[in-house]
Amino acid sequence: MSGNDAVVEGAIRGGVDCYFGYPITPQNEIIAGMAARLPPLGRVFLQSESELAAISMVHGAAAAGKRAMTTSSSPGVSLMQEGISYIAGSQLPAVVVNVQRGGPGLGNIAPAQGDYYQATRGGGNGDYRTIVLAPDSAQEMHDFTIEAFELADKYRTPVVVLSDGRLGQMMEPVELTDLPAPKPVEKPWALTGAKDREPQVVCSLRLPVPDLAEHNRVLQKVYREIERVEQRAESYLTDDARLVFVAYGTCARLSREAVDLLRDDGLKAGLLRPITLWPFPNKKLLAATKKARTLLVSEMSYGQMVDDVRLAVEGRVPIEFLAYAGGEAPSVKELYALGRKLLKKPRKKHASKGKRR
Repeated sequence: MSGNDAVVEGAIRGGVDCYFGYPITPQNEIIAGMAARLPPLGRVFLQSESELAAISMVHGAAAAGKRAMTTSSSPGVSLMQEGISYIAGSQLPAVVVNVQRGGPGLGNIAPAQGDYYQATRGGGNGDYRTIVLAPDSAQEMHDFTIEAFELADKYRTPVVVLSDGRLGQMMEPVELTDLPAPKPVEKPWALTGAKDREPQVVCSLRLPVPDLAEHNRVLQKVYREIERVEQRAESYLTDDARLVFVAYGTCARLSREAVDLLRDDGLKAGLLRPITLWPFPNKKLLAATKKARTLLVSEMSYGQMVDDVRLAVEGRVPIEFLAYAGGEAPSVKELYALGRKLLKKPRKKHASKGKRR
């Protein structure tokens, strides 16, 4: 099935109660699939009048204790940023799937990775973060959608599944396992009616400065715990690698093929694929670069994830960067040729004197 269809199946198995969305290419298979699959299961599907309405509906359903989600593509997710900030500020769990397309502006419907900053830096106003999961296959679009609901409920925070147009449209085998029904999560904060209890309020408005300052301290404590516990990455042939590719999503698939070709030539290449873009897997990246003399970062943007790579290695390893945008992507041939060139050239003395951790 396509990656977009896999999201639908993952959401159903993840226990989605309510889906709200507005059509935009290249993720329309998701909204069409939700329209077909949810009502017969007794779950809520509603096509909203806009992306702003969709995220507001997610906000309301989440406040009522339901597992709620929306999906969109880059310009649509931009419109949702205010609502996502409200959801984060209200400490509500929600899932947002972004099937990225070329930008900025309306751009085009080709795959891109230009929404990395938006996803990993919060995107809306205020000091908040969203957990960001980055699939590189239709299988992971299925699996990560399930996981997103678990993480959202665990930390009471929005979770973003950051895909792209190529992953959403391509078709490949997906294993749909029969999962037990998700266990009900206790949500004593939910707005479920106050007949037998005191009324309670869910909101992000806190006018007194001490109240809002304390609320932000509570949020930051949650984010530090997420950073400590939830860093995830895949290491592929990095134990002895002299050149480590760093890429996510579509670029990771292409880089893995380049690594295999370089290994066939007897050249020591590997791949570190971040699975959580936030929290960024700093420790796992450092562990994967113990023997590396160069990192090759590739992404379908002109420099977003590469900033997190630079922060992680702190100058310990030189970084080469290959960038494309507007719907273009690097080819396996190009990645292979650049990797071969970097592995063959004599090693230069690096200015940084820091030791690798």
